[in-house]
Amino acid sequence: MTKLCANLTMLFSEVDFPDRFAHAANAGFKGVEYLFPYAYDKQQLAERLEQHGLTQVLHNLPAGDWASGERGIACLPDRVGEFQDGVGTAIEYARALGCKQLNVLAGIAPADAAPETIRETLVANVKFAAQALAAVDIRLLIEPINTYDIPGFYVNRTQQALDLIAASGSDNVFLQYDIYHMQRMEGELAATIEKHLPNIAHMQLADNPGRHEPGTGEINYPFLFAHLEKIGYGGWIGCEYKPAAATAAGLGWAANYL
Repeated sequence: MTKLCANLTMLFSEVDFPDRFAHAANAGFKGVEYLFPYAYDKQQLAERLEQHGLTQVLHNLPAGDWASGERGIACLPDRVGEFQDGVGTAIEYARALGCKQLNVLAGIAPADAAPETIRETLVANVKFAAQALAAVDIRLLIEPINTYDIPGFYVNRTQQALDLIAASGSDNVFLQYDIYHMQRMEGELAATIEKHLPNIAHMQLADNPGRHEPGTGEINYPFLFAHLEKIGYGGWIGCEYKPAAATAAGLGWAANYL
């Protein structure tokens, strides 16, 4: 059965962040995800989850200075200490929130570093995070992101992420497959998901173009949801899109899944 969770970074943005939990629950969502919890007290977030009967499905490891344009630090050779400290912080939040999976954002490849150094740094950081998370029964995810929305993002295709997972040598690293990003980079959605299903621990969605809700673009979501049911995908699907209007007004597409 398709399990949708609300991405609170993008959905219900018309209200203050702490109030989005209630809006998600009222809309019928049973789980939530968002980019980062670190600006908020973890106990207060845990109380919101409990109050509204919500599962914290996913959040990201700390990813540098997001406001200034950084999109992850895992591939940056001069930020390894900061990355490792961030893993500890993320674990503290995840345990308080009952979150069983964390996503690592590789970041934008630095122009002044050798390609082999960038890859070695990322592999070493993934190994470090995977081991630390395994010790507390939390899965590490890695997400390819399209280079139209984030030019220069280092991990941008499915196979590249799978190669990094293999290079880590860990059985605690999985693929976060974002349908929108991979439609833009490579297409062939149904076949790719089916081929790599054992490696996929989480999915996200948006339509293309525009990154709005399903039904606004070219992706055949009714077919894709039926395909996911057929092949037995049992994880969550995060609704990580920009509502074309108010969030609640655009949730008609999800009525059969909430």
